Amino acid sequence: MMANELFDCSGKVTLVTGGNGGIGLGFAKGIAKMGGAIAIWARNEEKNAAAKQELLEAGAARVETYQVDVSSEEQIIDGYDKLMTDFGRLDCVFANSGGAPGFNSVFDMPTDAWHKFLDVALHGAFLTLREGARHMVARAEAGEPGGSLVACGSLALFRGMPGKQNYAAAKAGVAALTRCMAVEFGQFGIRANVVAPGLIMTPMMGGEANEKAMADMFGPKLPLRRVGYPDDFEGVGAFLCSDASSFLTGQTITIDGGDMVSG
Repeated sequence: MMANELFDCSGKVTLVTGGNGGIGLGFAKGIAKMGGAIAIWARNEEKNAAAKQELLEAGAARVETYQVDVSSEEQIIDGYDKLMTDFGRLDCVFANSGGAPGFNSVFDMPTDAWHKFLDVALHGAFLTLREGARHMVARAEAGEPGGSLVACGSLALFRGMPGKQNYAAAKAGVAALTRCMAVEFGQFGIRANVVAPGLIMTPMMGGEANEKAMADMFGPKLPLRRVGYPDDFEGVGAFLCSDASSFLTGQTITIDGGDMVSG
């Protein structure tokens, strides 16, 4: 057996929303290293092009990028039409698009900011997963069951944080709807899971200086004595895409350096 057969993603097509940077690119890079084909939905064309090159160099069988705003149902449906035209199939979806909460108190959060955040992180994730499942079910009904739906959650699923009500509500909602999808679509061999990252250093942290300050402050307090990075999501991305995770569904996987078990 070759060393990479267990997490083999060859022959599989994976969509990663927000996949041109941060955790999304981490998921995609792990799949690329295992030979998978990848579609990226994100709004920044320049970042899309850079991500495409990085993923091809990592070993992806094929990479296509699309400018899709997941707060728009019309763009999501159109994006899937283009994906299916280009690739002909869909095996895995990572609903990863989101953003930073941006407030320190709920009283600082304008109502329109609440709605705008949920449009992407909750409603966009729901529509992305629903329409992805629609294509997987159609494939299953044609005789080829299987598929993997993945939502990107957060430790905010479990913890209260001042001023982060929009973020926590979106992540908790996504986890709940993902569990429902696990139950509904299991009959088609489609599994649905949530990845809940802990403190991960991404561009949303506000630049290298701020990242270093946060890593120095919080890293030593975690059981593994460091914060996380997008590269830490390569393995879980490949695992959830590959058949190695074929009996895992309805679960929330925390990737947090031990934060949740340390009190």
